[in-house]
Amino acid sequence: MAAILAVAVCVLAGCAQPQAETKPQAETQPHSAVVPAAPVGDERGAVVSSFAMGHADFAVRVLGATATRVVYRSTSGDGTAGTEVSGVVFAPSGAPPAGGWPVVSVAHGTTGVTDECAPSLYPNLLGTIGTVAPFLERGMVVAVTDYEGIGTDGPHPYLDPDAAAYNVIDIVRAARALVPGTGTRWGAIGNSQGGQAVWAAAERADYADGLDLVGAVGLSPVLDLSPLYRSGATPTLPQALLTPFLVDGVQFRQPDVDASEYIRGVLSSERRALTACTDLLGVQKAEAATRLTPGDSAPATEASRLRMEEWLTSVALPRAQSSVPLAAFVGDQDQLIDPKWTQDAVAEACSLGDVVELRRDPGQGHSDQAAIPYGVSWLSDRFAGVPAPNTCAGG
Repeated sequence: MAAILAVAVCVLAGCAQPQAETKPQAETQPHSAVVPAAPVGDERGAVVSSFAMGHADFAVRVLGATATRVVYRSTSGDGTAGTEVSGVVFAPSGAPPAGGWPVVSVAHGTTGVTDECAPSLYPNLLGTIGTVAPFLERGMVVAVTDYEGIGTDGPHPYLDPDAAAYNVIDIVRAARALVPGTGTRWGAIGNSQGGQAVWAAAERADYADGLDLVGAVGLSPVLDLSPLYRSGATPTLPQALLTPFLVDGVQFRQPDVDASEYIRGVLSSERRALTACTDLLGVQKAEAATRLTPGDSAPATEASRLRMEEWLTSVALPRAQSSVPLAAFVGDQDQLIDPKWTQDAVAEACSLGDVVELRRDPGQGHSDQAAIPYGVSWLSDRFAGVPAPNTCAGG
């Protein structure tokens, strides 16, 4: 049981080194109350500020790569306003190949929803460096977005697929501005929440105009969580611990939602610890998880249940056909994202005409050890022009 609790709190709250990089003072000043217009054309991905990261992870230094923290322009999820988003861009050593450096946009899993949870503030990116290093080793530029509202002003629109898609795409444009010799070919890989982000980016080919996406791969992707709130559903411990994040997400679109409709007891009293993004409160998290009861995360009323189910359905994927190949890696032992939910979402994508490889591993859990090597290999093959596997066709 202790091992399950440790995995649950790490998956949901990001176990990582507590030391974060300090943001320059200019980035911490409050923005004007005037809402900026949504960027168009070359304004998308435009670099607002950048500086070299002073404490790059060993995996980056040993490869002779460089790391630059960046704030860039992007678009709100509803498409009506401009946003400023932070992230980090890694450049490999050496000279760019013919056609320019390929770019990989890496979308991280749930770390938290507050500014200190921005992966770009930490040398190991709150664990995401393990996805970055293999692509740097292969001579690719790597860009990691923090997502809107994490590391920059304003709230984070948790699980908003459009906002995440724009952030994933626009940091590729920012990387091209920062790293001379970067080409237009790019791929996307994401874990958990990031799996939703890259899948959504693949569906937004219109927004990615001028860039050549070769494919997107989601590792334990969050494609459709609405079954979690179907009548009679019983959440697992990791799913119950996810509830505070879902409340943040639904409140972003529906501010009148009262958190007490979904979280009470330990989830309410220990909410800060359970959603903290560093391991400073690790013991407190694990202890709180042992006291969780089924009633702490149960919707207060049938109307509450329906409201959450409807919101999760509204942000679920797929929503449109993708013009590029997709892949989803699923661990059959995943206690957070039920493998059947992903299988059903992929079946829907297949019905839309997508080319998708669904890879299931009977011994793996949520984004476990086999996931990253699979994703790196799959995306590297797309850059190499290898035809994409298609399990939609029975392959």
